Amino acid sequence: MDELLARAMQGVDPQAPGAFWRVFLNLMALVPWGALFWWNLLFIAVGAALGRWRGRTAEGIAWSFVLGPIGWLVILRRPRRGAPPPLPRR
Repeated sequence: MDELLARAMQGVDPQAPGAFWRVFLNLMALVPWGALFWWNLLFIAVGAALGRWRGRTAEGIAWSFVLGPIGWLVILRRPRRGAPPPLPRR
């Protein structure tokens, strides 16, 4: 934890008016943005495939974009589109 705090405070004067933003930018520089981007594309591709299989491609993409792999569960819980539900018996 001390190492993370030292990296966040690197080159920051705590008394300066913009200290918060400098610490924030230092922390954002530590995030592996490239890996997050590619993982998100993978999640969206799988969500699109699951959505297409269920007849809801746009929903699959949207849910996967917002929730990642949890969006896959959402799209799998939705009923298939295409075939109407069966009629009730009389």
